[in-house]
Amino acid sequence: MGMEEGAGVDKKITIGVCVMEKKVFSAPMGQIMDRLQAFGEFEIIHFGDKVILEDPVESWPICDCLIAFHSSGYPLEKVQAYSSLRKPFLVNDLDPQYLLHDRRKVYEHLEMYGIPVPRYACVNRKVPNQDLDYFVEDEDFVEVKGERFWKPFVEKPVNGDDHSIMIYYPSSAGGGMKELFRKVGNRSSEFHPEVRRVRREGSYIYEEFMPTGGTDVKTLVVIQEVYILKVSVYPEMQVYTVGPEYAHAEARKSPVVDGVVMRNPDGKEVRYPVLLTPAEKQMAREVCIAFRQAVCGFDLLRSEGSSYVCDVNGWSFVKNSYKYYDDAACVLRKMFLDAKAPHLSSTVPPILPWKINEPVLSNEGLTRQGSGIIGTFGQSEELRCVIAVIRHGDRTPKQKVKLKVTEEKLLNLMLKYNGGKPRAETKLKSAVELQDLLDATRMLIPRTGPGESDSDAEDLEHADKLRQVKAVLEEGGHFSGIYRKVQLKPLKWEKVTKGDGEGEEERPVEALMVLKYGGVLTHAGRKQAEELGRYFRNNMYPGEGTGLLRLHSTYRHDLKIYSSDEGRVQMSAAAFAKGLLDLEGQLTPILVSLVSKDSSMLDGLDTASTEMEEAKAQLNEIITAGTKLVHDYVSSELPWMIDGAGLPPHADEHLPELIKLAKKVTEQVRLLAKDEEENHTEPSAYDLAPPYDQAKALGKSNIDVGRIAAGLPCGSEGFLLMYARWKKLERDLYNERRDRFDITQIPDVYDSCKYDLLHNSHLDLKGLDELFKISQLLADGVIPNEYGINPQQKLKIGSKIARRLLGKILIDLRNTREEAMSVAELKNSQDQVSVSLYSSKKEDRYSQPKLYIKSDELKRPTNGENKDEDDDKETKYRLDPKYANVMTPERHVRTRLYFTSESHIHSLMNVLRYCNLDESLQGEESLVCQSALERLCKTKELDYMSYIVLRLFENTEESLEDPERFRIELTCSRGADLSPLEKKDEEAKSLLREHTLPIMGPERLQEVGSCLTLETMEKMIRPFAMPPEDFPPPSIPAGFSGYFSKSAAVLERLVKLWPFNKN
Repeated sequence: MGMEEGAGVDKKITIGVCVMEKKVFSAPMGQIMDRLQAFGEFEIIHFGDKVILEDPVESWPICDCLIAFHSSGYPLEKVQAYSSLRKPFLVNDLDPQYLLHDRRKVYEHLEMYGIPVPRYACVNRKVPNQDLDYFVEDEDFVEVKGERFWKPFVEKPVNGDDHSIMIYYPSSAGGGMKELFRKVGNRSSEFHPEVRRVRREGSYIYEEFMPTGGTDVKTLVVIQEVYILKVSVYPEMQVYTVGPEYAHAEARKSPVVDGVVMRNPDGKEVRYPVLLTPAEKQMAREVCIAFRQAVCGFDLLRSEGSSYVCDVNGWSFVKNSYKYYDDAACVLRKMFLDAKAPHLSSTVPPILPWKINEPVLSNEGLTRQGSGIIGTFGQSEELRCVIAVIRHGDRTPKQKVKLKVTEEKLLNLMLKYNGGKPRAETKLKSAVELQDLLDATRMLIPRTGPGESDSDAEDLEHADKLRQVKAVLEEGGHFSGIYRKVQLKPLKWEKVTKGDGEGEEERPVEALMVLKYGGVLTHAGRKQAEELGRYFRNNMYPGEGTGLLRLHSTYRHDLKIYSSDEGRVQMSAAAFAKGLLDLEGQLTPILVSLVSKDSSMLDGLDTASTEMEEAKAQLNEIITAGTKLVHDYVSSELPWMIDGAGLPPHADEHLPELIKLAKKVTEQVRLLAKDEEENHTEPSAYDLAPPYDQAKALGKSNIDVGRIAAGLPCGSEGFLLMYARWKKLERDLYNERRDRFDITQIPDVYDSCKYDLLHNSHLDLKGLDELFKISQLLADGVIPNEYGINPQQKLKIGSKIARRLLGKILIDLRNTREEAMSVAELKNSQDQVSVSLYSSKKEDRYSQPKLYIKSDELKRPTNGENKDEDDDKETKYRLDPKYANVMTPERHVRTRLYFTSESHIHSLMNVLRYCNLDESLQGEESLVCQSALERLCKTKELDYMSYIVLRLFENTEESLEDPERFRIELTCSRGADLSPLEKKDEEAKSLLREHTLPIMGPERLQEVGSCLTLETMEKMIRPFAMPPEDFPPPSIPAGFSGYFSKSAAVLERLVKLWPFNKN
């Protein structure tokens, strides 16, 4: 029933709202309906629950247009009957709404229309707990019809109305499961570390967990315009459409990381709109058309440069966005007029009816001031990039057991896991593999106790090592692959007759077993990392403070966190992220959601192993030769330029005392281990404290009070393993038969002393204090010189180890500069055309801008001119300034955090301070000033949580061509402060009770007021960095990579797409 041609405007179009009252009276629906009514062209009729549920459809009100969508208890079939009877214009078609209740059908429909979805598989059960021959579950994966999904993966009920979604985490990250659910109070998810098996009581979809850098995006569409509105800080984005041409996306904090809902002072969930890429806008349009839902919300995943739809929600509205309410009302008005009164103008009035009496608000923005660490550079300077390379937190000592094995059980185990290849080595890391090894080891250990056998010394040592292997594998009662790993390397072979009697085959008869364990992040390490994250949040972002959380939530903060493959490094990164972003809960979900592993960039010393062995040999010669090589140069003005700088005078004279004290400590631990062995059948201290579970320890930040009260070592180490640790150090440090010291063991002795002083002071080991002082004196000289005994050698070794990391840092800096310059050029272009833009906006002030750009316009040039712009594969997303309600929507800060080990921190520091010694840079000043070089020479150790920070600032008052427009600020921290271990005051005692050490603040590497330009930084570092072309090819989303190309055409498009001037 429409308006007849030529009818007067007093005949209003009737809009029927056939929706359950709970939805009708929601704030967004009320806001939009009020706006539609304010136009004066519509009469809105609310059907109400009684009419919908009880009255026959023949008696329902008659209307021209119908808003009808399913919710709990909604009689969809009855509404379909009404639609067939009265044939109103439907905003959302009714038939496709059945699809939305079954996630399988949603995915099938999306695929039918060519809309990208995550890789997935369906497990369909007719009855609960039904066994299916096509479904296999293993420790770290599920397999559906031959398709394997490795953890982390997502498990969704096929019922679209069931919002209990699970994410299962791999054992290498600590295992466990996170349950996502509809918001309850301030929580939207819960982590269950003990749950490792998937559900079997129903039918489920399994899909790949896609790394999204911790952002959640939701999208809404309306047929005339595509509207996207909901983006979150963890795995997905919500898009809201109002017609196929209007989409609005919104960022919010995602439930995947810690499950805590971020709310504003009014108690409402904090959300920020973001810009969609052209490709995503097209996806929003296709979703809207495919499901014939003009007003529709769906979830969008952004992962590694691509976008995927992972859920379609049907009718959805954005909350708390008045600009969206305005736009949605205007778009719906046009839809209704086009459908029922096309002869009437659908042009939006110059002033919207509900805005006539509104006051004009100020558009004044904020200025962010530069840093004060090396001087103030004016109100016009803004932070553009923070790059930090950070060492992991406090850890247990790293350990290694080596033994040759000839036992058949162990050799068969090696063949079982290397595919039966007699000459291939095997690595055992998973729980299943380590359990097999533990079972075999238990059967091979002699039943007699230590010292009770008549076997020779070699057999006794072999049995002791097997006991040590057993103790390590049993430690904590739970396997976690990132803390224990075993290598089996075949050494000898022989020919044996094949099992079928035909011919011969090769079979190993001896192998080398290498068990590596320890190096676990302690409770103190986690606490240090969290506290450092909080420090960064409050001190590294000038003008932001706690506002960093707001910056991050709005996509103005481009954050990426990288880690090496080591478990302690990964967990340090996760704990730091927890402090930086003010997250809650356990570390496993944070690790999986926010931290990317890059072992090739942040792991290993293989590239410089030859040079390091050479440096250690020279260092050994310097120490054993006495003082003459070092102290001929005592008067040198540059003490760091001499060979072996930092070694104490007469270093060789300290070695006998070092051995004497090590033996004294080892003997005390032996007696403790012996008592433990003798009393193992009686009720012991172990009965007073529960077994130590490393998986649960990942979530702990407090010391093991129960174990300490029981007189046990802190953490997971028993006295047997503690004795094995000290005995190995004593044996490796000094070979009595050859009367030879191994100086490479000095850092390990120091490491163990430091650990036991901090964590096991309650054991009161005599001589440990003196051993710590001597080992520290020697280690302060040995450790820095292992990376080169003079600056030239340090530079060579450092550039080999950190080559890839240096290349990535240069890419980060260059991309930040290019992006900042593009934005500056854009603003300049906007100033030049502001008058024409203002007049055009005045003509059609409230119409939606068309954001589509032809894909060929956004393609990269192929002539190589801008090839370097592709080097950084990380996608950049922007806040949508039209809906943001943020003072400075154009403000954008890039943060790159690289978590690594001691070797990379030393290597990077050596390149920064000695790069000017390279032949190609002769005559150049060092990047590090003289006073900082002197300070670093006295800084022997870069301890746990030491870091190097590069901050890039842009001075917007300088011209784009001026090198001083972009300056670098270099700072570093020595990490954990060891002074509490050296003092006996009350502050020291308090810290020792907490088993933790404070982190030293940053120290500048440049003179106050100096200006290190980005241009100079690039020139000095480039000779030692991996070239951009050697990095893997980037993955840039189609149609988005051109946003920051500097071509005039793109800048012109940016002026239209990204209005800085709100007037």
